[in-house]
Amino acid sequence: MSVVQRLGAGWLLDHLSFINQCGYETHGPLVHPPRGAPDACAPATGHCHAAAARTTTCTSRDDPAPGDALELEGKRGKTRYVFREEFFDVLKPHIVTATSEQLYQGGSKGAPMDTSESSKRKRKCAFNQGEVDALEYHTKIRELIWEGTLQLVQEGLKSGFLHCATTKLNCSKNIVPGHMGCGLAELCEMAKQFPAINDSDHEAVRAIDDQTLLSEQDLHSCVIENNSSCAKMIVLMGQKYLVPPKSNFLLSDISCLQPLLNCKKKYDVIVMDPPWENKSVKRSNRYSYLSSWQIKQIPMSALAAPNCLVVTWVTNRQKHLRFVKDELYPHWSVKTLAEWHWVKITRSGELVFPLDSSHKKPYEVLVLGRVQGSIEEALSRKSEEVLPIPDHKLIVSVPCSLHSHKPPLTEVLAEFVESDAECLELFARNLQPGWTSWGNEVLKFQHIDYFTVLQDE
Repeated sequence: MSVVQRLGAGWLLDHLSFINQCGYETHGPLVHPPRGAPDACAPATGHCHAAAARTTTCTSRDDPAPGDALELEGKRGKTRYVFREEFFDVLKPHIVTATSEQLYQGGSKGAPMDTSESSKRKRKCAFNQGEVDALEYHTKIRELIWEGTLQLVQEGLKSGFLHCATTKLNCSKNIVPGHMGCGLAELCEMAKQFPAINDSDHEAVRAIDDQTLLSEQDLHSCVIENNSSCAKMIVLMGQKYLVPPKSNFLLSDISCLQPLLNCKKKYDVIVMDPPWENKSVKRSNRYSYLSSWQIKQIPMSALAAPNCLVVTWVTNRQKHLRFVKDELYPHWSVKTLAEWHWVKITRSGELVFPLDSSHKKPYEVLVLGRVQGSIEEALSRKSEEVLPIPDHKLIVSVPCSLHSHKPPLTEVLAEFVESDAECLELFARNLQPGWTSWGNEVLKFQHIDYFTVLQDE
């Protein structure tokens, strides 16, 4: 279970536990880590190269290089993988203030505004309109954030999930190998040069098994499905990726959504984390982004079932929040029902940034809404077991240090949708059992080097 505590204020989540309960267990030849590195998964060999390379599924390491995990000749069994725990070793705040200490120690109701940071930095000009809007929004929600997080943190400390002692440890920066997940977005661009495939002659869904051979063109032209009860490993451009059981994915960009539509499946839950356009992204040139106009082109009507629950991750820019509520959702016939907040804490329960930081906030926004159809359609799918969407809920968790690895919403949303709901994640960077995932980096956090071989049986 990813939900550690459930209170009226919201949920305290264990993101790492959720990943490791997804069933990352492969069946086939046993593999052992190399001697001298029992806690390190075998690194993927090679770097990104031409898209002409073949993609295969496998349950073992082939052609091991020095340092690779080794197969035990003739022996078959189960190999279990776990996500590397150090990516969740957020042991102390990025900026320590008196306010964060108050939360850690129990805090006082309605902590005062922390002006220490802003007082150190004298502004040369007045706030611009975006900063004024952000401050007004923060002022409205800060007490809700503070009190709700305090309640959930206190319960986490009582249960032992959060530990005060971790504040004494030093945080070491996790170094992520540069090749992990490399070339996925570039491959999606290259795929546009592949010869066109007649949809009527091509299968909409391709199931993978231990003998399946897939080309890059297969990945872009149909939804890939792992319908087995164990994980599968695929090799793409020399890199190895773990696919959890009962999961589907399509690796493509927004210009190549047709294979997803070819499945003719309607989804009851659609979660999306768009690559929002902003100045820092433009300056860094490290990440691709989409304009508001491009996001509006997503064919929601073709993907969403009647009464579909739509959840959108939004940055703390008020421009994006207003766009989702006032423009995007109405364009998709989605009625906004609630705003939730994801609050990021350390393993000892402190906020990762001061609540009133003018640089970065320790929270992000989720906007929830439902597709509005005919009354008959809504009633036909309405169940007494499904609760109405409440407003102003908190999701509190220790964040993953990997950029844009959002906390899982599966168990949080379970009480607000049917038990057999079809779920879709747009702009996904990882896979989940029971979900269909789409994006041009949909396998990014499935790279084998993010995992450790725990045991062979």
